[in-house]
Amino acid sequence: MSIEKILQSLNKLDMLHKSLLEVAYKKTEAIKTSDMDNLNQLLKDEQAHIAGISQLERQRQQEVTDYLRAKGIAPTDNQTVALVLENTNILEEKELLTEARKKLLRTIKTLKNQNDLNQKMTFQSLQFVNMTLDMLRPKPDQINYSNSEVKGPTQNKNYFDTQA
Repeated sequence: MSIEKILQSLNKLDMLHKSLLEVAYKKTEAIKTSDMDNLNQLLKDEQAHIAGISQLERQRQQEVTDYLRAKGIAPTDNQTVALVLENTNILEEKELLTEARKKLLRTIKTLKNQNDLNQKMTFQSLQFVNMTLDMLRPKPDQINYSNSEVKGPTQNKNYFDTQA
């Protein structure tokens, strides 16, 4: 059995991750400009990408399982490309698989860094909003009520005239 299907899956995964990376870059710009409508659309696009990546990842795992079974190796819980590399004797296949794997890992690392940046920017935006709200709200020790405004159990008024 050849590693061709696994290579195709890795290349498709890399393309989808690169497309997701473009969405992450657009999210950065939307966060910078506070474009909520665009950000909502980008979040929907991101979810669609993630669903596609999940489906393709399941397919890749199945292809790895099929390849290892064809080689007479019992499947494990974690069907990785590294496991295929360990069990491939053909040098050309190892090189192709190694290069495709490295390419995908580089894309994933870049995507992770961009998502971390987006998360930090979102957190800072939230902190700014909270700080602004705190500045606009009066502090409890700054609130001053006059006696005429206070009603309720804190005032001791007798409603009955005891001299009557």
